[in-house]
Amino acid sequence: MYPRKFSYVAPNSVGEVLRLLRRYGDEAKLLAGGQSLIPMMKLRIVGPSVVIDLKNLKGRLAYIKDGGRAVRIGALTTHAEVELSETLRREVPLLPEVAKWVGDMQIRNMGTLGGSLAHSDPAADWPVAMLALDASVTVQGQRRRVVPVSRFHRGPFTTALKPTELLTEITVPKPPKGHGWSWKKFERKAGDFATVNVAAIVVPDGQGRVKSASIAVGSVSSVPYRAARAERMLRGKRPDAELLNGVAEAAAEPAQPTSDLRGSAEYKKWLTRVMVRRALEEALSRAGLSVEVAQHA
Repeated sequence: MYPRKFSYVAPNSVGEVLRLLRRYGDEAKLLAGGQSLIPMMKLRIVGPSVVIDLKNLKGRLAYIKDGGRAVRIGALTTHAEVELSETLRREVPLLPEVAKWVGDMQIRNMGTLGGSLAHSDPAADWPVAMLALDASVTVQGQRRRVVPVSRFHRGPFTTALKPTELLTEITVPKPPKGHGWSWKKFERKAGDFATVNVAAIVVPDGQGRVKSASIAVGSVSSVPYRAARAERMLRGKRPDAELLNGVAEAAAEPAQPTSDLRGSAEYKKWLTRVMVRRALEEALSRAGLSVEVAQHA
């Protein structure tokens, strides 16, 4: 199927993009990597009157910069650039690992981090990882504002972005030195969207206990969520198999999966528990915290 007729423009500055967005509003769509927008246009799921191509802003909005306490990533940075970044491998190793699991090589070379976050697919990988890392996004419109990722995703394909705004940057706080991390994604085949994906970060206290933990879960609810009760259960504890089972159970409680071609709702709920437990086992190991490994279901 072919897309509906549309006009095409490739502005040369952020200011020009914003002027076009103010002019066309909901009739316009931004083209970043195009890995989501183009298929949706071809299937006529969306039919914008105007496509605003951001390719000429690559030099301004594609970067990975060490900002001291945080790493700043331009919205047009590709998944492949995240995967290969030495800065991220050193400071936020979770992100290069997540990038390896995004689509296939073509998608990773073309698709962008900001585009994925702004698309807000409930089964996407980046919203889960950024939620676990307490990241925030910078949005430019008539004024500049910073939105925590925890408040950015409002629902399936819905974000806090206004029709006249552009996502320009992602800021990721650096996890403490010595932290443990894990990314677990269950998919039907390589490059598929996730049935369940989990990001876990564990910070040890130096005495064999968990100082803090972050657990984010995706693909089993309308937006990714932080398993707050499960995180609290870990704090100040020496991890053991019984504790991990309880934490995994608590992390799966907020999940509201639906039955589809990837499995029944009951199966996805069970799989969420399994993936959370596996993620925690790996994160704890990387943090240097010994644990009696629970038997997998």
